[in-house]
Amino acid sequence: MIHSMTGFGKATLQLPTKKITVEIKSLNSKGLDLNTRMPSVFREMELGLRNQLSQKLERGKIDFSLYVEVTGEETSSKINVPIVKGYIAQMKAVIPNADETELMKMAVRMPDALKTERDEIDENEWNEIQKVIDEAIENISQFRRDEGVALEKEFLHRIANIMTLMNNAVAYDAERVETVKTRLRTALDELKENVDENRFEQELIFYLEKYDITEEKVRLENHLNYFIETLAGTEANGRKLGFITQEMGREINTMGSKSNHTEMQKLVVMMKDELEKIKEQVLNVL
Repeated sequence: MIHSMTGFGKATLQLPTKKITVEIKSLNSKGLDLNTRMPSVFREMELGLRNQLSQKLERGKIDFSLYVEVTGEETSSKINVPIVKGYIAQMKAVIPNADETELMKMAVRMPDALKTERDEIDENEWNEIQKVIDEAIENISQFRRDEGVALEKEFLHRIANIMTLMNNAVAYDAERVETVKTRLRTALDELKENVDENRFEQELIFYLEKYDITEEKVRLENHLNYFIETLAGTEANGRKLGFITQEMGREINTMGSKSNHTEMQKLVVMMKDELEKIKEQVLNVL
């Protein structure tokens, strides 16, 4: 079953003094483009986290965010008292009669008025956070699986359309042969020349062989079936599906150049349209 590269997963955890929220967003990409955003206190865990995300999500433009919202009285930001007092003293020297409250408001907005004390990672707390990360990864993975089911239905529909159009095009082959024969015979009659019938048939066979689409039809049918088989695979196969669509495109283009028949060319154009829709969606496949 195929998985989409597009997805979103979210999970939350309420601790005694803080709320942890993990969000993971993913879009399609040729490779793995992983961006992480988290409080600096957790930065030492980033390498392991990146390895975990790359193993689980494999490919895509992935944005990982870990938010910490303090819900209790605990805070890591403290007033830098000496700095604030220094600012107030300097401002009093400039404006001796200034209101104390206003000076305080101004002082705490100045650089370095607040200092953040670095917390050490609590191992038990991180273990709880890791569970939330695992939950968010599972949520985005489930999202990708659900999107993959929708993509698979779309692909099977488009493949069936191409198969039908191909068979309809091949059905015109006999009519096309007769049209070519009639056109060549008419041209010769207009020249009012006697023609060796055996030579005429030989030249006609040679001419028709150049426009024969049997091989293209067989190869295209094989590619369509291989595409369906690959859809049912258990491994990430977006790249393989992309390669198969390229081969399908080559056969369809060759059929178009050989068709030499108005109705067949119309069907080839319709096949190309279906294939382009497949190519657009293949870019989203993991």
